[in-house]
Amino acid sequence: MLLVALVAVVALAFAWRADQRVRSTERELVQRQQESADRVAEATLLARQAQDSMREATAKVALLEARLNEVAVQRDQLEDLMQSVARSRDENLVADIDSAMRAAMQQASLTGSAEPLVAALKQSDDRLARANQVRLEPVRRAIARDLVRVKAASVADVASLSIKVDEVVRMIDELPLLAAAEPRRDFSAAANKRIAPVAAAASAPATSRTDGVDEWIARGWDRAGRFFADNVWSEVRSLVRITRIEQPEAMLVAPDQAFFLRENLKLRLLNARLALLARQFGAAQSDLQWAEGAIGRYFDRSSKRTQIAIDQLRQVVQQSHQAGVARPDDTLAALAAASAAR
Repeated sequence: MLLVALVAVVALAFAWRADQRVRSTERELVQRQQESADRVAEATLLARQAQDSMREATAKVALLEARLNEVAVQRDQLEDLMQSVARSRDENLVADIDSAMRAAMQQASLTGSAEPLVAALKQSDDRLARANQVRLEPVRRAIARDLVRVKAASVADVASLSIKVDEVVRMIDELPLLAAAEPRRDFSAAANKRIAPVAAAASAPATSRTDGVDEWIARGWDRAGRFFADNVWSEVRSLVRITRIEQPEAMLVAPDQAFFLRENLKLRLLNARLALLARQFGAAQSDLQWAEGAIGRYFDRSSKRTQIAIDQLRQVVQQSHQAGVARPDDTLAALAAASAAR
């Protein structure tokens, strides 16, 4: 009876311990499910915010286009007004160059590119060369100085930066996640290279007639053992993978969460692209840096595609900077002096 009672007590203890483990597991599962739901809600909120930002950027682009059209209309009106005024040839030339410079400055300030100003300076220099007036030579020298200074000014190439961002967006679906079990390298090729000489030596006929049968059999067993050992080792290396992970949450990304992660990353990159087109380099750099951090946190950095994507984003961040276009102050001053002298 004492033994039965002892067995009953032990059974009750094991049952109580199993019940505690089951309850702990249930609590952990409920907690993880709640965290997953919170992350999905956060991703949905971020996606909505990205859509709102995209709408705002589209509205700003439309506003810039409207302002550019207004500038073009004002330039046409100014040209009509100048043609209606009776002036001499030199006066008309100086006035035309001055109005072209100011219109080009407005276009450069709106677009953030130095191309309108460079084109206006070159066109003005050609017109002055055809006029061949001695009193306008200071204006030509001032145009040459301004042309060199404007070309030397560094301006962000928005078109090439947008292309790089589009390439990264296309690569998002192909980037391997840290949480996905994907093969990283092919060990079979290296194993075959090591095994090939051993197998060839094992299959080669004996060339020495002085060796005995026992020695030949022992040598064959040795080569066969090394052959199978290399095979087993290569298979074991292909099954085991060791990865250093700085942030543990990267391994807790479920397949459905991975879809939202990739889509959210695409939205942030598209938002950065719109910010680049709108010349909002601060917002673009913020989105690009966030995307770079997310790729480095959740994706496999040892993959070649991941490294290419991170390098592309870093190049865009480095090249997307706000740089004001140089003003043709020497040319405007020379034109004002020529008009006053006349």
